Amino acid sequence: MRVLLVEDDNAIVHALTDILSAEGLSTVSESTQSAALAQLESQHFDIALLDVTLAEGNGFAVCAAARKTAPSMPIIFLTASDDEYSTVAGLDMGAVDYISKPFRARELVSRIKAALRQANPAERILSAGDIQLDATSAQVMKAGQELFLSALEYRLLLYFLQHKTRLITRENLKDAIWDSAGEYVSDNAINVYIKRLREKIETDPTEPQIITTVRGMGYKVGK
Repeated sequence: MRVLLVEDDNAIVHALTDILSAEGLSTVSESTQSAALAQLESQHFDIALLDVTLAEGNGFAVCAAARKTAPSMPIIFLTASDDEYSTVAGLDMGAVDYISKPFRARELVSRIKAALRQANPAERILSAGDIQLDATSAQVMKAGQELFLSALEYRLLLYFLQHKTRLITRENLKDAIWDSAGEYVSDNAINVYIKRLREKIETDPTEPQIITTVRGMGYKVGK
């Protein structure tokens, strides 16, 4: 997935580039309207993150051009402005989301992934083994039968499937759960949550095949 980032604050550019790279997203950044338009004319992007106010030009003009060159590409506006006019104007131009600065990194990544899933229907269905998760309806199926997970169990499973084949550490899980639960999560709590989730998604929870343990390191979900 390729991201066009149009932002003239170097600190934000560097921070976002690192965050998106860690999520497997390739980022091309530009700080001016004219440079962004040139990128849209010459390259394909899966999503665009646009600052409204630029040193040269503005994000609205970039959005208008993108709607012509890449009409199906999702656009998210990033801006320090939270006034109603700018929000409505951006959404009316076809943006799928509007995030005011300062923003939380994990929240931004989550909203970027949501926009990509909406633009790419195949990305809405996540699977491992005989488990399928529909991120649009939040429905989880095992071998064709629906599973009923708690909100926290669903959040954990979604995180595991979104990071399939990667090593997932306990710190990764704490961050993911902390964001959704709003409170600190201990190692013992992680053990309990994983045990409960395995009891629902694994054919034999004592011999897990979907969420496997990487001894001394964390967990991994295979294909």
